[in-house]
Amino acid sequence: MIFFLDTDICIFALRGAYPALNRAFRECNPARIKVSAVVLAELLLGVQRSRHELTARKAVTAFLEPFEVVPFDRAAAEAYAHIREDLESKGQVIGPNDLMIAAICVARRATLVTHNTGEFGRVPGLKLQDWTA
Repeated sequence: MIFFLDTDICIFALRGAYPALNRAFRECNPARIKVSAVVLAELLLGVQRSRHELTARKAVTAFLEPFEVVPFDRAAAEAYAHIREDLESKGQVIGPNDLMIAAICVARRATLVTHNTGEFGRVPGLKLQDWTA
């Protein structure tokens, strides 16, 4: 099984916020964990906004080092179109970055690790896990 990390999970891990999350990272082979380019962009935005930019950049870089960063590709674009049309037709729109993150996961038949199960739970076919529980 392949896991993609959502931004909230990365931030929680960087802060050491949840013992269960730390345990999950220790128990999962890093080769099975991926990060979308969208999540990387959100994390880098946080770095840019940090009062301690250099320290934040080093922490994010070190945290992400063992994980593959996956681009938003053609398969993700196809999944995005289907998911967005479905959600809009139901009046259940989610944020644009979250939609792209979900599309990457659906296209790769991967599981999204997130604490934001309320929003991502609206996406048909998206497998979710919350490693903070």
